[in-house]
Amino acid sequence: MFSFLKSSKLKKDDLKGIAKLMYQDVSEDPWDQENLNKRNLDFTIESIRYIDMYTKRLMNTEFGTELLNNHFDNFVTRLGAYIGEVIKNNSKQDFNWYESDSVYNYSPNLKGVDRDTKSQSVLYSKNRDIVILPLNEVSQFLKGTSSYSNFLTYVEETIKQNS
Repeated sequence: MFSFLKSSKLKKDDLKGIAKLMYQDVSEDPWDQENLNKRNLDFTIESIRYIDMYTKRLMNTEFGTELLNNHFDNFVTRLGAYIGEVIKNNSKQDFNWYESDSVYNYSPNLKGVDRDTKSQSVLYSKNRDIVILPLNEVSQFLKGTSSYSNFLTYVEETIKQNS
């Protein structure tokens, strides 16, 4: 009867802290210690090269593959949060992190998206009604089903499309 009173509200979901874990919570591996640091992972587009090198090492070594298999969701969240922050910081738009369920109810642009994606955080521009799914892209990439050959290409194209 009063359905207009149930207007959908967006729920913010700040992933910047999770993105910082890419350099704050690094393994004891010498390569990780040397390359996954605040100096290299400075949220610039160029810093995605380190993410690509790191991901390649994860996907192409026995130890890395084992880590991915055992902690897939954690890798998706951390890598996706970092990549999303780079997109957010470099697109010069009003993108913010939101709980995808709230965006799904607020915007028609998320309708028809796979239900698994609904449980992830998304970047959303209220002014332009645009949804970006960096965690979903990371998940597809790590599963080998992404249309991108690396994250740098994804980030550059996404920023170009949304700037």
